Amino acid sequence: QLKEYGDKIPADKKAVIEQAAEKLKEAHQSQDLAAIDAQLAALNTAWTAASEDMYKATQGNPQGGAPQPEAGSQPAEDVTDVPFEEVK
Repeated sequence: QLKEYGDKIPADKKAVIEQAAEKLKEAHQSQDLAAIDAQLAALNTAWTAASEDMYKATQGNPQGGAPQPEAGSQPAEDVTDVPFEEVK
């Protein structure tokens, strides 16, 4: 996931995630379950902090979605409902 979202994560948060991932690898190699659990929790905490930053960034600069009409604006056209028949 770091490769996918790396450009959207601030450098300081990215460094913390990379360090936590490296420590998790070391804990895995040592086969110490307590250390693995601790490092996994640290990695999850780092990801949570980074994802909060990414979420806040998207809230300040929305991308995509339908354009919102201005308040008080009138529709460009009058829409009339008409009967129709579906031909197959």
